[in-house]
Amino acid sequence: MRMALMKEPLLFFMLLGCMHHTAQLKKSTRCPSTCSCTKESVICVGSSWIPRTIPSDISSLSLVNGTFSEIKDRMFSHLPSLQLLFIEGNKIETISRHAFRGLRDLTHLSLANNHIKTLPRDIFSDLESLIELDLRGNMFECDCKAKWLFSWLKMTNSTVSDVVCVGPPEYQGKKLNDVTSFDSECITTDFVVHQILAYQSVSMDTFQYKNDVFVSIAQPSMENCMILEWDHIEMNFRSYDNITGQSIVGCKAILIDDQVFMVVAQLFGGSHIYKYDESWAKFTKFQDIEVSRISKPNDIELFQIEGETFFVIADSSKAGLTTVYKWNGKGFYSYQSLHEWFRDTDAELVEIDDKPHLVLSSRSQVPLILQWNKITKKFTPHSDIPNMEDVLAVKSFKMKDELYIALTRFIGDSKIMRWNGKLFVEIQALPSRGAMALQPFNFKDRHYLALGSDYTFSQIYQWDPEKKTFEKFKEIYIQAPRSFTAVSTDRRDFVFASSFKGNTQIFEHVIVDLSL
Repeated sequence: MRMALMKEPLLFFMLLGCMHHTAQLKKSTRCPSTCSCTKESVICVGSSWIPRTIPSDISSLSLVNGTFSEIKDRMFSHLPSLQLLFIEGNKIETISRHAFRGLRDLTHLSLANNHIKTLPRDIFSDLESLIELDLRGNMFECDCKAKWLFSWLKMTNSTVSDVVCVGPPEYQGKKLNDVTSFDSECITTDFVVHQILAYQSVSMDTFQYKNDVFVSIAQPSMENCMILEWDHIEMNFRSYDNITGQSIVGCKAILIDDQVFMVVAQLFGGSHIYKYDESWAKFTKFQDIEVSRISKPNDIELFQIEGETFFVIADSSKAGLTTVYKWNGKGFYSYQSLHEWFRDTDAELVEIDDKPHLVLSSRSQVPLILQWNKITKKFTPHSDIPNMEDVLAVKSFKMKDELYIALTRFIGDSKIMRWNGKLFVEIQALPSRGAMALQPFNFKDRHYLALGSDYTFSQIYQWDPEKKTFEKFKEIYIQAPRSFTAVSTDRRDFVFASSFKGNTQIFEHVIVDLSL
């Protein structure tokens, strides 16, 4: 008796559930109030939304003269048998990427006479049976967002109406098919933070040894020359070795006959040269640099002339001597003292008219240009760069075989100059109050300048080949930047930014496709 009483309510609820499900089925097949329905088609006129209660087995759907402005994802996925879809004369402005997901049998689609400016990438990828597409009467912006549609129109087997551009101005009234390539306009770049190193630094150098990429970082406050190695698995720069010293301001690698030397410039205790010991997998002291010549090193420049290896240390003290050192097969020896009492801040080897020249910048005079003499095999004074006092550094670079130099100034404007065959002429001035570093670098055919400032955000400029000037490209924040170094590895490009008062940062140079 108890069992029977328990079964009756259960049977009642099962019956009630079946009745509710039947009612739902009947409700789902009911024709919407703004539509006319037959067994195979539905026509809706003047709707303010896309009806969701359309019978699921129809083959044709028309939504015309409505007031709705958006088509969301999977709005028609409950209509798998749909073959004809006409969405015409509405106020549609945006369509989601997966709006037509699931309509694999659709053969005809019309989006004519709406307010569509752009279509999301690959919106038609699910329409495997599409024969005809009508996009007339819309307001297409034929910019980078239309790049994918431009490519798709050239590849599709479907018949597509003309897509007429209303913008940008240069394409107004033209057909999208007639627009020239989007490639140059739609590909840009960016610099994004890849890694932050929790220590201060003042200068950096990069070198390759046995297919590995290394970066040496001078850290005066920590009294280190930190050497990092690119980790091909973790895709990060990791600590490899550490040379300790006293107020290290420069670490420069020299590779000679499969040997790696590291010139370590120090403000105190003299400067030294270390050699990589492969059996110990670390750098060990190889040679001292005479204190009497180098008392306040500020820059190290490595170069080769006539197959011989040299490096020069610019000395910024009144009593110091900017000195060139040469490799003699067993070690490095002082080869030439360039001049004294000039407080040199930077040395840069520049090939001018295929001849080696050394440019020395100084706090006490305009940059001096010395030329290599083939007979004496020494540098001799040649000329200077007039009207350019208080230049902290000179960096050279080439663009399309033309020689340029970037001159860093802490007070006033930093300058970009070009060699015109006789002298360097100014082509651009960059406001640079508080600048300690203006570093040119390039990745493939894109040329940049990194301008570091102690008083404001640092700037990355990019060369504009049409304007023939460097234009502001990216603003980055680094506390007291002192140097920028470009490093490439594993088909990836990075810029190391040193900081005298904060964290050292590594930015990755990335390609950005604006059409995505």
